[in-house]
Amino acid sequence: MMCITERVAALRRFMCERGLDAFIVPSTDAHLSEYPPRRWESRKWISGFTGSAGTAVVTAERAGVWTDSRYFLQADGELKGTGFELFRMGVPGTPDMTDWVIGLIGRGGTVGIDGLVYAASEAEVLRERLAAKGIRLETSLDPFEVIRADRPEIPKNRVFVLPEEVAGESVRSKISRINAALRGLEADGIIIVTLDAVAWTFNLRGSDVDYNPVAVACAYVSEREAVLFIDPEKVTGEVRSFYGEQGVRLAAYGEIFDYVAALPENSSVCVTGNKINRRLLQSVPASCRIVDVPSPVDAMKCVKNEVELRGFRNAMVRDGVALVKFLMWLEEAVPAGVVTEVSVEEKLREYRSQQALFFGESFATIAGYGGNGAVIHYHASPDTCLRVEAEGLLLIDSGAQYRDGTTDITRTVAVGELTEQMMRDYTCVLKGHIALARAVFPEGTRGSQLDVLARKALWKRGLTYWHGTGHGVGHFLNVHEGPQNIRLEENSTPLRPGMVTSNEPGLYRAGCYGIRIENLIVTRVCERSEEFGTFHCFETITLCPIDTRPIVRKLLSKSEIKWLNRYHGMVFDRLREHLNEEERTWLRLKTNAI
Repeated sequence: MMCITERVAALRRFMCERGLDAFIVPSTDAHLSEYPPRRWESRKWISGFTGSAGTAVVTAERAGVWTDSRYFLQADGELKGTGFELFRMGVPGTPDMTDWVIGLIGRGGTVGIDGLVYAASEAEVLRERLAAKGIRLETSLDPFEVIRADRPEIPKNRVFVLPEEVAGESVRSKISRINAALRGLEADGIIIVTLDAVAWTFNLRGSDVDYNPVAVACAYVSEREAVLFIDPEKVTGEVRSFYGEQGVRLAAYGEIFDYVAALPENSSVCVTGNKINRRLLQSVPASCRIVDVPSPVDAMKCVKNEVELRGFRNAMVRDGVALVKFLMWLEEAVPAGVVTEVSVEEKLREYRSQQALFFGESFATIAGYGGNGAVIHYHASPDTCLRVEAEGLLLIDSGAQYRDGTTDITRTVAVGELTEQMMRDYTCVLKGHIALARAVFPEGTRGSQLDVLARKALWKRGLTYWHGTGHGVGHFLNVHEGPQNIRLEENSTPLRPGMVTSNEPGLYRAGCYGIRIENLIVTRVCERSEEFGTFHCFETITLCPIDTRPIVRKLLSKSEIKWLNRYHGMVFDRLREHLNEEERTWLRLKTNAI
């Protein structure tokens, strides 16, 4: 197996043979996924950086990886000795990736990308910026098909259909709603590329991607027909019959390009520029009108129906039971000196796997003890993991996929003696979590307008965190889902009733410890009046005690203490009947009012 320097050398030979001065490797696949199937993990393969977000660039003499603040510490360690420089996005003095490339290769050069794995809108911006400097963009080459001998194939795992009693809506109904939205956009059809949007539209689930129950497929939906493009080996006769009954035609996965190229002249096609790859968009006939708008499918998918919300709540009960069992184990095992960051991950998986409808983890568990807790997307390995000592803080961010819902929870646990600074920091993070959980806001409010609530207590002490406060969560789908979020950066999507979003402020002291407290929340209608309109609030649905040992009680207001006590009362009431006597006694102690 080639080492990183050998891989880069192979890529440079490929570039030289084809007249390329630089090649850009994004993190995505042909479906612009956050977590791609292994076949398309090219950025990870070429650089050795395993984070889920980042872009690698290789030129004849230099190589670099651009990533955001969540991955600075991780990337710094993983890129050592590879020849790749780390460029910290958002940090003053860090060069823009495109400017860096332009500065290195100059006028008359050629930059390569694989148009199959590059978002069409991003590729066009790149092409325009390069062209302004006399540099050509080549989009037709896939070097990894040549230089990677062990490149995995596209998965051929069998798919299954999510029953309507779990999805809450039939495929036929969803297609009808999509077509209604297309009429409003004056579009004849829509190309659906992202795997979660395909999965939602067709109530389709699979196991092609780690952590996300999706299948490699794409689709075209119009009044004329709905076509699902998928490898026929993945489809059983039962599934094929189901789609026939729903009015869906199946076609081979690779036929999407010819199908799109043969669309009727002068038809209008709905796409989302950052959710369709460049190669597929270029297949649309020049005579067609492109309607480039935020995905109407995503706008429907993010608002959960009551059946989906019931599934979320049921999944939270089972997840809460598993977490109680885990926390009881942790409390006894740490003093015995037998806990490592890896065994934390293994035990969480063990207890969750014992629950009904468990399908797998929703992402790789982050179990960071001490300084590793400050690495925001840390993942322990058996060779380097820390043993959890009976002192300080342990940050655990984990989640599960159940066949009726997706969970994502972070708890920071006191595993022994704490410093005053740890306790003040923890309490400030908790204050931010509570402030967001208690928010009441008018209809039309965006996540960026609420983000300050989670940060205010930290800001007052000159502290902050650099990641977002909340992301959308799919229903037995991707744990990270748009279009809504809660973060400092502006996002035009308002928070609407039925959206499931995370609430996860944090604080990280490099080399010392990390703190994050995360629950999932559902946007709900709070009250309505003729004079002032509709107001929304959040319902917290995660069921797990928040550690009260690190709390500095005098820093909490009476209303904050009241919220925490009510939350803990709900946790105990919802979980008690699913626990044995010993577990109930433990949970009662952990949820006692403070």
